[in-house]
Amino acid sequence: MARIHRLPWRVLAGLLLSLAGLALGWLWFRDSSFAAVERVTITGSTSSEEGQVRAALEAAARGASTLHFDEGALREAVEPFASVAGLRVRTDFPHDLRVEVIEHEPVASLESGGRRVPATGAGLLLEGVRAKDLPIVTSKTPPRDGRVADRRALGALKIAAAAPRDLRERSERVWWGEDGLALDLQDGPELIFGGPGDAREKWVAAARVLAEDSSAGATYLDLRVPKLVAAGGVGPVAPEPTATPTVVPSEPQP
Repeated sequence: MARIHRLPWRVLAGLLLSLAGLALGWLWFRDSSFAAVERVTITGSTSSEEGQVRAALEAAARGASTLHFDEGALREAVEPFASVAGLRVRTDFPHDLRVEVIEHEPVASLESGGRRVPATGAGLLLEGVRAKDLPIVTSKTPPRDGRVADRRALGALKIAAAAPRDLRERSERVWWGEDGLALDLQDGPELIFGGPGDAREKWVAAARVLAEDSSAGATYLDLRVPKLVAAGGVGPVAPEPTATPTVVPSEPQP
C-alpha cells in the first residue's frame, strides 16, 4: 500500500524534472548559434540617411536570436535619425531578419531664421535629412520642439503634401498672398489655392487643367473652387461637355 501511495510523487517529480530540463534546453537553444541572426534584409530606407540607418540596424541585430529577438534594440538604434518614422520587423528561423523602415516624407523645405530644413506635411522638421526638388515654405514664427509652429506655414505644408509627385518637383514656393495660399510652379502658371482645405481635390483639378491645350499661356489658375477653375491670361476656352473641372478664362491679375 505504501508503494502505491509513493508512486505518484515519483512520477510527478520525474515530470517536473523533465519539464525543467526542457525549459533549460529551450533557453539554451533559443540563444544559441542555431538561431543566431546571420542575414539582415532592410527595405524602405531611401533618404539621405539610408547608409547610416542600415549600419545602425545591422549593428543592433548582430548577435541577436531569431527566436528571442528584441525589437526595442532596433528602434533604439534608429532613434537619432529623423527620417525614420517606425519599423516593421520579422524574424525567419533559423538565421534571417527582415526589417522594413517606415520613413517620414519631406514635402517642403521650411525657411526660418536663415535656415532651410525639410519638413513633413504635418510640420515635423527632419533635421539631418537632405532632400532636393522641394518647394520652399517660409515661417515667421520659429519652430518649437522640432515642429512648425506657424499656422500659415502649416497650411502651406498641407498644400505641398497633397501635391502629385511630378508637380511637387516642379513647385518652387508656397506662399500667402491676397487670395490666400498660392504656389509658384516652374515653367507653369501660378496656382491659387486659397485655403489648405480640399488640397488634394484642388491638385487634381490643377493637373487636369494643366494637361489641356486650352490652358497654354495661362499666367495663373484659380483653384479655390476646384470644379470651376479660373485660368488667367488665356483666351476664351470652350470646355468639353464631359470635362471636369471646367476652365473659366479670367482677366489677368493686376
